[in-house]
Amino acid sequence: MSTLENEVTFRKQAEVSQNLEAQFDSSSTDFILITDHRTSKSKSLEQLEAAKQDESSPSCCSRYVRSIFRKKNLKKRLPFLTWLPHYNRRDCIGDLLAGFTVGLTVIPQGLAYSGVVGLPPEYGLYGSFMGCFVYVLLGTCKDSTIGSTAVASLMTFQFAQGSWQRSVLLTFLTGIIEIFMAIFKLGCLVEFVSGPVSAGFTSAVALIVSTSQMRSMLGVKSDGDSFLETWISMFKDIENIRVADTCLGFGCLFLLLAMRSLGRVTIGPKDESRRNGFQRVFNQVIKFLATSRNASIVIIFTLITMHLDAKGTNPFRLTGHIPKGMPTPSWPPFSIEAQPGNATAGIPPVPGQNFLEMVQSMGYGLLIVPIMALLETMSVCKAFAKGRQIDITQEMIACGVGNIATSVFSGYRCNGGLARSAVNNASGCRTNMSNLYIGIIVVLALNFLTEYFAFIPKAVLAAIIISAVIFQVQYQVVTPMWRSKRSDLVPGILAFVTCLVLPLEIGIMVAIGVNLLFILYYAARPKVTLEQLETQQGIRFVKITPDRCLIFPSVEFVRNMVLKLGSKSTLPVVIDCTYIYAADFTAAKVISSMVDDFRVRRQKIIFFNLKPSVVSIFEGLNTRLVLCYNTHALNQELRPEEAQDLSRSVDSLERVETGPGTSECVSMASTLSLAKS
Repeated sequence: MSTLENEVTFRKQAEVSQNLEAQFDSSSTDFILITDHRTSKSKSLEQLEAAKQDESSPSCCSRYVRSIFRKKNLKKRLPFLTWLPHYNRRDCIGDLLAGFTVGLTVIPQGLAYSGVVGLPPEYGLYGSFMGCFVYVLLGTCKDSTIGSTAVASLMTFQFAQGSWQRSVLLTFLTGIIEIFMAIFKLGCLVEFVSGPVSAGFTSAVALIVSTSQMRSMLGVKSDGDSFLETWISMFKDIENIRVADTCLGFGCLFLLLAMRSLGRVTIGPKDESRRNGFQRVFNQVIKFLATSRNASIVIIFTLITMHLDAKGTNPFRLTGHIPKGMPTPSWPPFSIEAQPGNATAGIPPVPGQNFLEMVQSMGYGLLIVPIMALLETMSVCKAFAKGRQIDITQEMIACGVGNIATSVFSGYRCNGGLARSAVNNASGCRTNMSNLYIGIIVVLALNFLTEYFAFIPKAVLAAIIISAVIFQVQYQVVTPMWRSKRSDLVPGILAFVTCLVLPLEIGIMVAIGVNLLFILYYAARPKVTLEQLETQQGIRFVKITPDRCLIFPSVEFVRNMVLKLGSKSTLPVVIDCTYIYAADFTAAKVISSMVDDFRVRRQKIIFFNLKPSVVSIFEGLNTRLVLCYNTHALNQELRPEEAQDLSRSVDSLERVETGPGTSECVSMASTLSLAKS
């Protein structure tokens, strides 16, 4: 255990603060560091003992297999084992009400989001139930609901290009990738997508999805791979606008936004316990109407269009025929058969593709889709965590298995959605079982309601999507970001603009790349504090303190600064390595070269408090470093050569008198105190 001893106060003689490029930033000169350092000899003995124990212990694979079947790990990987034994009637009622309410939201959203993907409406329902069933068993967040989302739908359209075969295969392959990410614990990849980049990406997706639905509201044709191209193509066809669809779409959008605001209206005292029966019932009815607004609008206008269609006076474009019943379970298509087109009907020919060509056409989507889907799922879990720890690995397993199961039933990408999960939370869900009831409602709708879905106007579905995604434009983060760190606005705005102007996959890659360059630049330009100090014996020296680890982007910068400052005087240079917690091979080579430069001009350079893990890296290049781990050793090294020889003689006599081992205790303690003068 380290000890605090021989505290020596150095009088600061001068302090120079300069910026990164030309000068070092100023900082406090108070340092009190106590760490426990052990010699490389004792460290090597411990490593040998550990190696012997590893040889006699079971193999890594056998330990991993044993750990899987432990009760603790089984409950961790099968979360339903934790809450299902305690499931009661109260939980059942709460989950049933929440599941029914969310199910009324999921059905119209599923029908609408399929239009974003460029697929027939039934595919949105095919992707809205198996993920829910799987999440009941494997999910960790009771409020999260699995289904179609704006981000997942748009990314599926970008990489599958409107083909149901590629959409289903993308779902299957990304599900497998998510499981492998969970096995190798690659959830940390989400951390490379910063908050500003995520906000910019989500805001751009919201505008792109809204734009894609404007063609259904206006009744015009549009094409293009980006936000600008879509708007340009719609303006070119503006003379074909359908007035009835436009009025219906914007009218439904206004109603949906008004009903959303209605959910905040309450009557009676703020304290619920003081409200009478009428006030409670009224508030619950208003809340139910607000949360089920999508289903309410769909039901009302479906009945209206059914009546108009029966009279032959229907002016709206309808969803059309939807196959009845569940899709037949089967493996996703691993190839596409070539099909001839029909010029009269305006159907283009479909070229055939084998498995490799299908995978190649998806490109970066196989990596971007799982990462962005995981980011969206984690945002849901964080929103409703309430202080609980989030298991990223288990969420990846749940999403991966859910998407594989969804692809078996011809569905496309599904993951957690924040808006839908907020409805689930507000409806009083108590466990993951609410996902079971949501899936059952979707299955019942597929079997008994598809003949009525054919009369849903497309403009109504477009209004539902726009009213859901418009609130995902995260303009509210700009002001706090401006106040805290303005440079973070650069990657955020860049992500927003590039995702709008360029194809989505290119935009997000550019934004992530620029954000990583910011991080690398920060790592390559550490702050270095320069101080000129004097010991109680009157020995002056220059103390240099880098504020972070030495790795290849930053070590050359630190070396140039140390050489520049060391060349201005002949005083000994002490590098305080308190904050250098890591190094690499490039840093070891550069530091070795710097030590040689100081040795050539006969100027002392001393490394104070260099951690043993970093010393071992330098030892690999046989670099001769002067190391000090306490103020006594530092004083000895700073003294002139003649005084050091005399001190060594005195120390050797004391060692003979006191016995061996005393001096090693001094070298292991590390204490440096620098006080303001």
